[in-house]
Amino acid sequence: MKLLFVCKYNAFRSRVAEEYFNKVKTNKKTKAISRGIIMGQDSDSTQRGISKSIIGVDISKRNPLPLTYQDMINNNLIIVVADDVPRIVFNYPLPSIQKKIVMWKIKDEQGLNKEKVRRIVLKIKRKVDDLLKKLEKTK
Repeated sequence: MKLLFVCKYNAFRSRVAEEYFNKVKTNKKTKAISRGIIMGQDSDSTQRGISKSIIGVDISKRNPLPLTYQDMINNNLIIVVADDVPRIVFNYPLPSIQKKIVMWKIKDEQGLNKEKVRRIVLKIKRKVDDLLKKLEKTK
């Protein structure tokens, strides 16, 4: 099973989801990656610090990566970890792409508001934990 987490910049939300998923998953054959639809922005120190302190993930290990068509067709599940990525981004002629999209409407925070960042990280953690439980049941 291969998962793709997507957000606007691949700076914060999708990277938190990717790193946390890969940290806590038990099935070694399952792998998650993350990408963004717009390049040019990276996580800030508040996002990196809170992600590290609350769930123990380091989102500063690499630079943001762009979403490609190959990413979409090569993964079993596409999870949009954002409320600012429209579903139309995934309108490709292959119906198989549409069938594997899951939308998590998670707001972004770029204003260095620690409480909002903390809530976002905890929401992503809960969503990933729920996803892992569902994946375990479908084994």
